Amino acid sequence: MTENDREKIALFRYGLIAPILNGQAKNQKKYLHKEAAKIHNVPYYGAKEYVPKTIYGWLRDYRRGGFDALKPKKRSDRGKSRKIKGKLKTKLLALRKKNLELSVKLFYDQMVKKEIFLPSDISYSTLYRFFKKHDLLKNSTLKQPERNRFAFDTVNKMWQGDLSYGPWLTINGKKKRSYLLAFIDDFSRIIPYGMFSLTEKFSALKEVFSQAILRRGIPDLVYVDNGKIYKSDRLHLACAELGITLIHTKPYDAASKGKIERFFSTVKKRFVPLLGKKDKSSLDNLNQAFFRWLEKDYHRKEHKSLDNTPLKTYMKQINRVQTLDDPEILEKIFLKREKRKVKSDGTISFKKKLYQVPPVFIGKKIEIRFNPETCDEVFIYDEGTEITRAQPVNLHENAYVRKEKNLKFQAMYPEGSEG
Repeated sequence: MTENDREKIALFRYGLIAPILNGQAKNQKKYLHKEAAKIHNVPYYGAKEYVPKTIYGWLRDYRRGGFDALKPKKRSDRGKSRKIKGKLKTKLLALRKKNLELSVKLFYDQMVKKEIFLPSDISYSTLYRFFKKHDLLKNSTLKQPERNRFAFDTVNKMWQGDLSYGPWLTINGKKKRSYLLAFIDDFSRIIPYGMFSLTEKFSALKEVFSQAILRRGIPDLVYVDNGKIYKSDRLHLACAELGITLIHTKPYDAASKGKIERFFSTVKKRFVPLLGKKDKSSLDNLNQAFFRWLEKDYHRKEHKSLDNTPLKTYMKQINRVQTLDDPEILEKIFLKREKRKVKSDGTISFKKKLYQVPPVFIGKKIEIRFNPETCDEVFIYDEGTEITRAQPVNLHENAYVRKEKNLKFQAMYPEGSEG
């Protein structure tokens, strides 16, 4: 099991306990039994069921040790293969192809009953992952997750987020499409932050989400679709570290995010028609016009469903807003994570450059975190804790130091001297 696997499992466990942490599950005991009655598709393990005590144990671990406490402990037999190999692999594939009408669970039970293998040799989760890899999970009885309707009466209880096409801009004589990324508070209808961008990449989402948190506080839930940027591990891990529950809609179910969709419709009807030629001449001009409209028009205009303005509705519950104690944390939690093995000279290779790390990690695998948009800094982490920043190796300086050492050595032991 890799560190990436452990993080994905921790995210799954956090997802199960999050409704209890954020108060969405009003009756804890009832919620635990409801989740225990389901079959869950668990990263790395496949389909599994849990008893309420196990899920409660994760809740206790998280409260004691945070997100890292939800990661599975490293196995004592780490490094030993647990894959299905050889003749057994061929036989199981052939039998599965002839019995696709059976669920994986029923197929597993039949294989054990016929003594094709023993439960001690192959677990159900191992077999499930094996068939998943070979696209042989057809007709599985695995239950699909439910989507609940949300209606909240508290500010920052849930934000809805999405992306919409913006107006075409004429920049240096060239036409460029803009994209509007925004979040809306489910209760107050205030826009924590929204911004036009020339890209649909994660860098734009990171900027909007970070600014939204800095300006309007930390939400309990974030409701988004299944777009690539919203499925990013970077977003999942960032939300988990901030204690935010990230929820995804069903594919092609735009109606489930009605509030943000209506906001985009309002932008197209009430903002875009007001834009002049100068507003469309640069991204900065477009955003400046959008920010002015947002604060002077949208936030201060009475909303039909509120009988008030979004800004006044938000301000009425300002005492409930949880702000970020250390804003700098937003830079670190969105960093991309990779593994590197430290060479014998205490260096690692990253983007065709060498970086020096503490000698204590020589020969070991370490986690590095970096901003993939800039790749200007590389941070060293061990078991989820930041250790230091890796320093770029100066080859010329190192060569000079080595030369100085050689000269001192020759001075101490000139050729032909004894001792």
